[in-house]
Amino acid sequence: MNIFPLLLALVAVLLALTSAAVSLFANHYPRLLRQLATPLLGISGIAAIAAGVLTLVSGDSFTMILPLGLPWLPWHLRLDALAALFLVLIGLVTTAVGIYAPAYVRDFERGRDSLTALGGFSGLFLTGMLLVVLADDAFLFMVAWELMSLASYFLVAFQHENAANRRAAFLYLLMAHIGGLSILLGFGVLAAFGHSFEFSALRAATFTDGWANVAFGLFFLGFGMKAGLIPLHAWLPEAHPAAPSHISALMSGVMLKIAVYGFIRVIFDLIGQLHWQWGVILIAIGSLSALLGVLFALMQTDLKRLLAYSSVENLGIIFIALGLALIFISTDHAVLGALAFIAALYHSLNHALFKSLLFLGAGAILHSAHERDLEQMGGLLRRMPWTGLFFLIGALSISALPPFNGFVSEWLIFQAALQAWQLESGVLRSLIPIASAVLALTGALVAATFVKVYGIAFLGQARSRHVRHARQGALGMRIGQGVLAGLCIIFGVLPTQIITFIAPVSTQILHIELPQIGAQGWLWLTPISAETASYSAPLTLMLLGLIAGAAFWWFLRGVPRRIRRRDPWDCGFAPPSPRMQYSATAFAQPMRRVFGLLFDIDETRPTHSDLAPRYRLKLTDRALALFYVPITHMVEAASRRVVQLQSGNVRMYLGWTLATLLVLLWIIS
Repeated sequence: MNIFPLLLALVAVLLALTSAAVSLFANHYPRLLRQLATPLLGISGIAAIAAGVLTLVSGDSFTMILPLGLPWLPWHLRLDALAALFLVLIGLVTTAVGIYAPAYVRDFERGRDSLTALGGFSGLFLTGMLLVVLADDAFLFMVAWELMSLASYFLVAFQHENAANRRAAFLYLLMAHIGGLSILLGFGVLAAFGHSFEFSALRAATFTDGWANVAFGLFFLGFGMKAGLIPLHAWLPEAHPAAPSHISALMSGVMLKIAVYGFIRVIFDLIGQLHWQWGVILIAIGSLSALLGVLFALMQTDLKRLLAYSSVENLGIIFIALGLALIFISTDHAVLGALAFIAALYHSLNHALFKSLLFLGAGAILHSAHERDLEQMGGLLRRMPWTGLFFLIGALSISALPPFNGFVSEWLIFQAALQAWQLESGVLRSLIPIASAVLALTGALVAATFVKVYGIAFLGQARSRHVRHARQGALGMRIGQGVLAGLCIIFGVLPTQIITFIAPVSTQILHIELPQIGAQGWLWLTPISAETASYSAPLTLMLLGLIAGAAFWWFLRGVPRRIRRRDPWDCGFAPPSPRMQYSATAFAQPMRRVFGLLFDIDETRPTHSDLAPRYRLKLTDRALALFYVPITHMVEAASRRVVQLQSGNVRMYLGWTLATLLVLLWIIS
């Protein structure tokens, strides 16, 4: 069998490892990081795209065994349609980051931070994500998963002089290992029935309902924690803003989708015995994550933190779609289940594109204006027009407005949810419309959030000296953003072709095809039937273009040939200043009043006696105090007890070693 696509995927892995190896010399030769290490990441992304595209086009699966790992368990690799799709996802974002990063990391050459750490762990981070997708046994999967988690931990802690970054990194590492342990236990349950860690044996195994539920719970906890689902999300808005911006794009745009990949691989492929109750859990947690995630995002004034909370919302949408797929497939509505499944995959692709674009835009602002606080921004469109244009495309895409890509995937999810009337269970027929209403409310709040972001950051007047002196970023940074912005438009305008391209995933994993998607030709997207609903993104784009052209013509027609420019009459008031503008905090105030019970709010209003009156607002995530702080305290207390074992006495250490060996022999025997 021709395994060229799998070999190409291994080339991508080797290029990522080479990038990490080259970075070992970056502290002594700083130019290596931007001239060789980061471009190698982009080339690795291109190789991953090629491997994924060739596999999806061929519709075949490719396998290989490497003489690595354990003596009795070598590494098994498999490249099928599902792995290929996520290879394409990884490759698209990594290629854009590889173009963007060389100019972005130039500033780090003049700092005290370790360039070897930045480049080395970036390469290992990408290596881990690629190997997770290619793994065909639980051992390699867990090795790659831990490599991905540990490498990203060091990237979060990269600027460790900042105490907030150290705290975020510790919280991330703690929750990553709890999630990894949960996944490991889940594989242990599956291996008990499959009598092997190879995925082929696990696929052939038959699981009892009780143990299948236990495995589902363990995997959902592990992958849900990595995906940032509420209430397991509090690490995400701490960790993602702490990392360098191009790494934040990889973490939010790609790493969270690796959690989605792992969940799909295990639940839909390995276990295979689907239960509608699992879908109810996914829809409930996904709806909660979508709504609370966007509410938390709306309240933020830190741009990168806002984007991180927005990722919680989008991962909630993806898991709503996966929950619909579980319900429809387990109740013998296979085509509807496949539609929801494809919608989840499409939204995973779309979120990877527009969220990476937004993080790269935030990085360009940080690089040029040295600012993340929305309250200090303003007028950036005049100073950074290309970044403003690309950020606008990302904002429109994430707000699910046609003809951009975010609209298509969310519309497909709604189309699947609207078929709930075909279910026999009255509970399910009631639950799904409620989730649809939550999803609709979420969409409105997302639009409000990014109206706030764009209006405050790019329009109006600059609110600080740094922003006032901002300049357009380097060419590579603009090209990296432009690539993702163009893909957001392409994925929105040509949805029928994109869905046809990813349809082999449904055929291989679910053994279900979608016959109606292109039934009306390439111009129309018909998820159910032409009588039910159709959408034509190209015609929508043409209509919007005609409306915009007509409006522009009407504007030019009404403009007089000679324009006299004079200062307007201001009624005797003082001239407007940046402090008179609407602030990000004020923009979110109505929603904060409505949903105030969801937040821990510390609000201080100025009084007449204040010499320098200033309004102060602090919002705290309640999940942090309810779930994360107790676990952190338990780990710290346990660590202090373990430290007491270090008595400094060699005989005591030998005694502990002997006791450990005796316990292990007793367990093995």
